[in-house]
Amino acid sequence: MSEVRLRFAPSPTGYLHVGGARTALFNWLLARKQHGKFILRIEDTDVARSTQESVDAILQGMTWLGLDWDEGPFYQSDNFPLYKEYAQKLLDSGKAYKCYCTAEELEAKRESALKEGRKPKYDGTCRNAPDRPGQPFVIRFKAPEEGTTTWNDLIKGPISFENQELDDLIIQRTDGTPTYNFVVVIDDATMGITTVIRGDDHVNNTPRQILLYEALGFPVPVFAHVPMILGADKTRLSKRHGATSVMAYRDMGFLPEAMVNYLVRLGWSFGDEEIFSLEDLIQKFSVENVGRSAGVFNPDKLLWLNAHYIKTGDPVRLAELVTPFLKERGVDPSQGGPELVAVVKTLLERAKTMLELADGAVFYYKGDFEYDEKGAAKAFHAEAPALLRLVVEKLAGLSSWTMESIEAVFAEVMAEKGIKLGQLGPAVRLALSGTTASPGIYEMILVLGLEETRKRVERAIAFMEK
Repeated sequence: MSEVRLRFAPSPTGYLHVGGARTALFNWLLARKQHGKFILRIEDTDVARSTQESVDAILQGMTWLGLDWDEGPFYQSDNFPLYKEYAQKLLDSGKAYKCYCTAEELEAKRESALKEGRKPKYDGTCRNAPDRPGQPFVIRFKAPEEGTTTWNDLIKGPISFENQELDDLIIQRTDGTPTYNFVVVIDDATMGITTVIRGDDHVNNTPRQILLYEALGFPVPVFAHVPMILGADKTRLSKRHGATSVMAYRDMGFLPEAMVNYLVRLGWSFGDEEIFSLEDLIQKFSVENVGRSAGVFNPDKLLWLNAHYIKTGDPVRLAELVTPFLKERGVDPSQGGPELVAVVKTLLERAKTMLELADGAVFYYKGDFEYDEKGAAKAFHAEAPALLRLVVEKLAGLSSWTMESIEAVFAEVMAEKGIKLGQLGPAVRLALSGTTASPGIYEMILVLGLEETRKRVERAIAFMEK
């Protein structure tokens, strides 16, 4: 059995968007599952709109998601001589012809066909016309006028097109540049691509491409057309639904594993399972389990997955990932303050994104915060200064600095004063963090250490007594 070869072939006219990333993921997973090759090809024949910035954004997005490629990136713009060679082969074999019709003539033919209720396809005027040296021309593929082009789509099942419905498509423009449908066939054939997984907006291109494969004597790959992704209003996902760039989600504090897990579930399922690692997916993925209906992008589901991956994540890795977000907030953990890994551990249960994790960590490094107004009015009562002093005094006497010993101090103070945690805890929480919602009190004290805890308590007492 020959090697399975799949590809992802984005156009570098913008960032890597959610739909493209899912297509890349499906191709990557099948290549990995079947021990084949995953090839990255940049389709940059649209020279006017293709930019290096877009190429970099696509490569960055792929790398962030963990979708490594075995070959490439290859660039279509390097292959123009090859495309010319194959266009000439089709001409020489009588399977293509030069078309001299002007844009005005073509528009007139189109209008006439529409008026007469015919399909506005090219009428074949130049199919058997003699050469007109010196006149500009395009090269058209001479499509068969009878019969049916059929393939068995791995997702959609059998699909057929009547050949008489298909156009004599242009394969080379008047300026000599090749067209999309032509170069895709040449590239996939010469790269030995065996399976093409792509968006179902390409279904109408497929019969034309199959005819080109056959005309050139190339084996036809297997096709799978993935349904599109819709927004909540059931229209095609676009900027009005929110971010569509993969890297925008990174900047919004999402983890790559959450994004991968979410994207794969947009149209594919494995029983009732929701959580998948990349290793899981390689083992369990199959194109046959991709649904035929469009996936609806649900930001809440993505957020839920992200919270799961933060909660169960490695604190050391999360500390590295949250550092740039902290620096944006004017905090550099390497310049002092509590150990960041310890800080992160106290925040995992609450944070849904890395932005929330960073926001939650700031108070550990910046002690000059303001106190929540409503919280202060309630928690900073008349007895609070004396209680806070007593807590610090007892903390200072501890021989071991552990969660258990800190908790024991609070139990001792409450027993001594005949109070409950509700009469003491809120004042401590506010003194240490400035907020009424923070990690656990004992956790905060453990991470801040005795001296920083004392400093913050004294600041809070000064605030109350003022």
